[in-house]
Amino acid sequence: MAVAMAAGPVALRRAGALRRAGAAARGLTRGILTRAGRPRHRGPLPRTPWTTRGPPPEVLARMVERQPVRKQVELDTITCAGRQHHMPGLAWPRFPPWDRGWHDPWHSPGPRYEEMPLYKERGCYICHQGVRMLEGVRQAQWLTKTKLVEGLPLSVQSILDNPAHGLQEHEERVKDAISHARFWDTREVAPKRERFCPVLFEDLIHLCRLMSKKYPALSKRMLARNYRIAATWERESVLLQVRGLNGILMNSMAPIPPVASKEEILATKEHVLETFHPILPTIDLQEVNVYKELNDTGFRDGYPYSHPHTLFFLESAIICPDRFRPEQLRAKMLMFAFGNALAKAKALYGNDPKVLEQPIVVQSIGTDGQLFQFMVFQLNTTDLVSNDGIKNLVWIDSDQKLYETAQCVPKIKKRVVVKPVGIHGFQPDTFKKFLALYLHGTV
Repeated sequence: MAVAMAAGPVALRRAGALRRAGAAARGLTRGILTRAGRPRHRGPLPRTPWTTRGPPPEVLARMVERQPVRKQVELDTITCAGRQHHMPGLAWPRFPPWDRGWHDPWHSPGPRYEEMPLYKERGCYICHQGVRMLEGVRQAQWLTKTKLVEGLPLSVQSILDNPAHGLQEHEERVKDAISHARFWDTREVAPKRERFCPVLFEDLIHLCRLMSKKYPALSKRMLARNYRIAATWERESVLLQVRGLNGILMNSMAPIPPVASKEEILATKEHVLETFHPILPTIDLQEVNVYKELNDTGFRDGYPYSHPHTLFFLESAIICPDRFRPEQLRAKMLMFAFGNALAKAKALYGNDPKVLEQPIVVQSIGTDGQLFQFMVFQLNTTDLVSNDGIKNLVWIDSDQKLYETAQCVPKIKKRVVVKPVGIHGFQPDTFKKFLALYLHGTV
């Protein structure tokens, strides 16, 4: 009896420990689906008449036979309409639309798309400033029937190589412009990209305008902001449009002369456009059914600065995902340079597709405040339906850095200043290309 009494507390403690261990195990396996009993059979099913020949015909007929549908009795929904306030357990009432007796444009649902006067059964694919092309420049080349040439054209390169233009005289002023944008324009330690990118652009344009003293024809230019472009064309039975706001456009009184010679234009007949099957060329473009087939340069007739010269695109978003990647930015630059050239060509020569006697040249520059993209586009033809015949031309000089870094705070390692405050890795050739495109068509 005494032995049993002595072993009683030990057994109780062991039982308590086992209960706690079981509770802990249950806590660890909480949320995990477990199944008691024998495990599921993993091998092949046994060979029975049902598994080899299927169910008998009478069983199959019962399975396929429609069961009678019970008649549903409609019940009245009890709502809180009579109480004029919400009560838990009662449904919200549904009232008929209220007729004001007059048309209120701010509170009108509007007609359905199918009832609108501009509704078209055929879809139209629109490229606007928010479109990010999946295939980048290759996709834009196919949509615009364009041949790509790496580097800048010879007419721009000759401006760079000619020392008489004095492009090297502006290096110190460019450094001051970078310092103004990155260090002097704000009281913040490190200004955001949405602030220093437009400031740097305005300073660089100001440096380019200083050349008008040497070349008076540069004074016949005008910067246009917040204008809208619209250009419509057909490409292999697909209707396309470039429309809406785009970058800042610099117009001029005189057009840029053609960059490529007639022999180079005729040689584009042999070029084969690259395809990216099975991806559709209209991927990422917005498909609409309510549209107007419009071709508009964005300016009224009689505007003195009627010729598009250069488009500027500023990618100044703070968050990286909101900014266009360099490949997407170049595709956007190509599409809108083509749109401005096509709208101008149709304003001059009409809407009939043809090979232009005088090609139209539009330039484009894109930057995020540090990395620059340069582009020269020449529209040779408005016959864009088929892949045969003469193609358009584009020259691209991509990923040109104006400077490596602008150190706002010194970089210190082990109490030693590794990188002091200032501009590091300055590359003056990038601004020379910027200035050469500005002087192109005048010098």
